[in-house]
Amino acid sequence: MQTAMTELAALFARTAAAVPADRLTAGTPCERFTVAELLTHLGSVLPDSARAAAKLPRTGAPGAVTEPAAVAASAERAAEAWLRPDAMTGDTDFGPGVIPASIAAAVTLQELGLHGWDLARATGQPFEVSEQAGTELLGAVERIADQARANGGYGPALTAPAGAGAFDRALALSGRAPDWRG
Repeated sequence: MQTAMTELAALFARTAAAVPADRLTAGTPCERFTVAELLTHLGSVLPDSARAAAKLPRTGAPGAVTEPAAVAASAERAAEAWLRPDAMTGDTDFGPGVIPASIAAAVTLQELGLHGWDLARATGQPFEVSEQAGTELLGAVERIADQARANGGYGPALTAPAGAGAFDRALALSGRAPDWRG
């Protein structure tokens, strides 16, 4: 998961930092969010993920960031936190409560990969994922797909095109059309 976490955080950060102000009201492949709403969501989730990786207690509502550059920086901090040797051991308080740290890391990975792609598509930016990172992301999406679908985070699974790479299969499994155009 380390390769994918590093690569997807860098891709996400580059994409988020380059979100143009005139695209903030644009829709995204994640139908629940506009670009601005997605940045707000990620500006809350990613700092909370970094806290969870460090296994620090919650101290009230996490400080959300919404500016593209600040959200980009929070992605890099979250990835760095999950790369620490003990981050994925034991349990941590993340999302709805205490969960295995490895699940919290998988949730973070899919936030970076799927929502990074959402931002890229909505703002006309490239989001090229290596096959290795795509494979690791697909494993994370497979691991949490049922729960994510049950809580409305994923749409119905789509069929990936024949011969699709791991990243496109992860998109399809999460209910995203790999060929989405806004």
